[in-house]
Amino acid sequence: MMKRLLTCFVALLLAASPWPALAAGFTPQQRTEIVDVLRDALKRDPSILRDAIAVLQEDDTKQADTAASAAIRALGPALTETPGDPVAGNPNGHVTLVEFYDVRCPYCRRMLPTLATLLAQDHDIRLVYKDLPVLGPGSVLGARALLAAQKQGGYQRLHDALMTGGPDVNEDIIRTASTKLGLNWEKLKADMTAPDVLARIANNLAISRKLEIQGTPAYIVGDHMMPGAVDLADLQAAVVAARR
Repeated sequence: MMKRLLTCFVALLLAASPWPALAAGFTPQQRTEIVDVLRDALKRDPSILRDAIAVLQEDDTKQADTAASAAIRALGPALTETPGDPVAGNPNGHVTLVEFYDVRCPYCRRMLPTLATLLAQDHDIRLVYKDLPVLGPGSVLGARALLAAQKQGGYQRLHDALMTGGPDVNEDIIRTASTKLGLNWEKLKADMTAPDVLARIANNLAISRKLEIQGTPAYIVGDHMMPGAVDLADLQAAVVAARR
C-alpha cells in the first residue's frame, strides 16, 4: 500500500503520471491538497522522494523484464537455433547463451575473459554469437569479415584476434589478421559482400529491435535478458535458472 501511495505522490508532484486514469480520479482541490501534504512531508523527511523514485524505477525494471521475456519467447528458435549462427562452447549444450555484441565495443571486449571462464567451468553451455554492428562503419566491416571467415572455419580465430586488438577495425587490419591466421584473404574479401552474410547481419539487427536491445553487449539465457557487461556470478545464476 505504501509503495502505491509513494508512486502516486511522486507522479503527481512531477506532473508526469504514467497512470492517467489514476491521476484523473482526483479533483483539482484534492490534487492540490495531496501535493501540499507531500511537500510538507518532504521538508520533514527528504528520503521519501528517494524511496518513491526507487519504487518507480523498480516498477519500470519489472515492466521491461516482463516485456523482454515475452519477446524472447515469441522469437523462439529464431533467436537460439538460426542455422549457421556462429557457436562456441559445447554445440550440443543443454543451456544456450546468446550474446549480441559489436566487435569494436569496449564492454564486449571486457567480457571476453568472463565468457572464457564461464565456458571453461561449465561444459554444458552453448554460446551463440549474434554480430550486432552498431558503432559505425568499422563495426559493420568487422561483422562482415567475421561471418565471411566463418565460411573458412575461422570465425572464432578472427573473432579473438579482432576483439583483443586495437579498437579500430578497417580493411588493412582485417587483411593482416586473417592472413596471420592462415585464412584466404581474397576469398574472405569476396565473401564479405555475399548476400547470406549481409542477410545474417540484417536479421540480427531486426531481432535486436524486436528485443529492444539498446546497446552491446546483451546476453540472453532462457527467457531472461541481461544488458551490458555483467558479472560471472550473474551469468552463472542465469544458467542455473535456465536449467530448472
